[in-house]
Amino acid sequence: MVKVHQTEFELLAGSESLTEYQFYTHTARHFFCSICGIYPFHRKRVTPDFVGVNVYCLDNFDPEAIPVRATVGKEMD
Repeated sequence: MVKVHQTEFELLAGSESLTEYQFYTHTARHFFCSICGIYPFHRKRVTPDFVGVNVYCLDNFDPEAIPVRATVGKEMD
């Protein structure tokens, strides 16, 4: 995921295939493709003005130029 300000984010296609999931407080918004299940982007509770974008979902984007931080979700608090 790469964090971008909401003013710099534009969903160009596929909104009709998105499903939204909200956890406990219903503040954060997590979006999934209802067809394949991929997790393309989210809005976190602590940074609601930013969108976390899964760059591996983008066409013609080379993620080699950005730093990568591995995350193991089951070990998070």
